[in-house]
Amino acid sequence: MTLAMPERDVSAEPLLYRVKDAMRVLSMSRTVIYDLIRAGRLRTVKEGRTRLIPASAISDYVALLEREAGGQ
Repeated sequence: MTLAMPERDVSAEPLLYRVKDAMRVLSMSRTVIYDLIRAGRLRTVKEGRTRLIPASAISDYVALLEREAGGQ
């Protein structure tokens, strides 16, 4: 019996972004990205020495901005 593996969409969004890629996605500078990380507003993970930003963290940050904007 063989198990079918789900097909992966090659054009799918990445699960993890390097800081430079998150800069592009969020249209923010490197300094701002690191300020958000230090402030705890943007979550990261580390793989070895590389700091990576999960796609879910970017979505969560955008949702946070939307909630904050809605409160005005």
